[in-house]
Amino acid sequence: LMGSMHTGLEGHSIPGFVLPFLNAQDDHTDLTEMACYFAERAKGGVGLMVTGGVSPNWRGWVGPFAGKLTTETERDQHKVVTDMVHSIRIPTYSPDSKDGTEPGRICLQILHTGRYAYHPFAVSASSTRSPISPFPARELSTSGVKDTVRDFANCAVLAKEAGYDGVEIMGSEGYLINQFLVSKTNHRNDEYGGESFGNRMRLAVEIVRETRKACGLDFIIIFRLSMLDLVKDGSSWEEIKALAQALEDAGVTIINTGIGWHEARIPTIATSVPRGAFSFVTKKLRDEKIVSVPLCATNRINAPSTVESILENESADLISMARPFLADPDIVEKSREGRDDEINTCIACNQACLDHAFIGKTASCLVNPRACHETEISIEPDSIAPEERLNIGVVGSGPAGMAFAHTAATIGHHVTLFDKSNEIGGQFNMAKRIPGKEEFHETIRYFRVQLENLKKERKLDMQLGNEMSYHEMELRSSDGSERKIEKWIIATGVDARVPNIPGLDHPNVLSYIDVLRNKAKVGRKVAVIGAGGIGFDVSEYLLHHNDADDHDSRADEIDVDEFLKTWGVDKSNSIRGGLLTDDKVKINKS
Repeated sequence: LMGSMHTGLEGHSIPGFVLPFLNAQDDHTDLTEMACYFAERAKGGVGLMVTGGVSPNWRGWVGPFAGKLTTETERDQHKVVTDMVHSIRIPTYSPDSKDGTEPGRICLQILHTGRYAYHPFAVSASSTRSPISPFPARELSTSGVKDTVRDFANCAVLAKEAGYDGVEIMGSEGYLINQFLVSKTNHRNDEYGGESFGNRMRLAVEIVRETRKACGLDFIIIFRLSMLDLVKDGSSWEEIKALAQALEDAGVTIINTGIGWHEARIPTIATSVPRGAFSFVTKKLRDEKIVSVPLCATNRINAPSTVESILENESADLISMARPFLADPDIVEKSREGRDDEINTCIACNQACLDHAFIGKTASCLVNPRACHETEISIEPDSIAPEERLNIGVVGSGPAGMAFAHTAATIGHHVTLFDKSNEIGGQFNMAKRIPGKEEFHETIRYFRVQLENLKKERKLDMQLGNEMSYHEMELRSSDGSERKIEKWIIATGVDARVPNIPGLDHPNVLSYIDVLRNKAKVGRKVAVIGAGGIGFDVSEYLLHHNDADDHDSRADEIDVDEFLKTWGVDKSNSIRGGLLTDDKVKINKS
């Protein structure tokens, strides 16, 4: 299952008469870009995809005039998405398929942000303000809650009419439904609040029941259930179990796992989170054997090996990955064909996906800039006409040099990649040594495989251990042979800034390059000058390595239990919200 992500492709709900005053350059009611984005992932073999969040009413907007689905006009705008996805056949092992394929399938996520709304019309279970929004939320009246239930069901009906195969109801991550579930944010005294959990979960159950009633049996309903809130006074495990059973009775098809409220202080999807770190909570519910619907594991699952491990351990029935499909839309197909080493692995940096979403920009991906820009960037093999192909020299084999060389050679140019180092990767070779950045190994591995494949096709040469000078470049550019370099790309990265501080020439003074690349010994007592990103990374490295430890960990080697205890996560989920008390948190004093 390809999980939901905010991409910025979901359109907007700005009234047409307002657009001329905004000098809008793009028609965001045309969802063709969104359709192409999902179509590319369907071609890669994804079994079921879920869109980014779309609101069931205007109060549930993520931000002002964000995407919603409340009208027939908005319904019709989505048909280009479902038509394109359904036109693609994906492999299946189902015995019911005559040709071994089935049409692609896609669900619409219905998301009401509640007090997370970034606009002044926010509503919630009670009048509260979230710590991540400047706008206080107004308490919904009882009739307002009932209207919201109808709005969810109406949105689902419109989604079905638009051709969606189902919906995912967002009930986790601290959004509206989650806000009703816990007394932390629900201070009501009517039928939707109070001390009774039966009252607090009423909204979630009624939404599912009314959606099933309105859409019929032949319609997928996924419910994103928060199994680990990671906030104080969150849900108890008994409440989570009770809600799961009630949701099954109300008609859900799949229960997806939600991890952490957005305001939680514990990282849940950052690169420092070990792979599959939170699958234990899905397994815990599965082992209870209290529901028969499939349970889906989520969060920091980015590699086929992790997927297989979770399934073999019977931790879940399904696996949801979201950002890995930004990084590589063909991850399923490559895995099926045994080409795991060709997967462009998500490094969980969040720099072009979540960071873009938070400032209203269309998402992309640090390791795959085509993500969400499929209609703008075309990279087709040998697409350059023969008479336009060039011999290109690329100086520097860091991320930029590797990416350019790979792209240029793929579309038809001949590329020679130079680097004074004997290995590709540039400064990623230093970054990958930092605890919490082990995934950077994967980017280098991906490009190494891709470049080697291009070498075999005689589209690319690599000259490592070869420091290029301006004079050498001139000689190669004036060479009369067919290998004459016609264009040069300089991708040599940055030089370390050397501050003008007296004493820098002292033998005890080292640069970060000395430590991370050249593995200089530092001793036990170290002063780090500079508290920016590099200073922080060097400090983190030194806290986890000593002069006798030269091993660089890989992502699969990180200890999940140690991570959970260090961050104060109650793996037993016996404490509300899944947070350990202060005396149980592991503090690394080494």
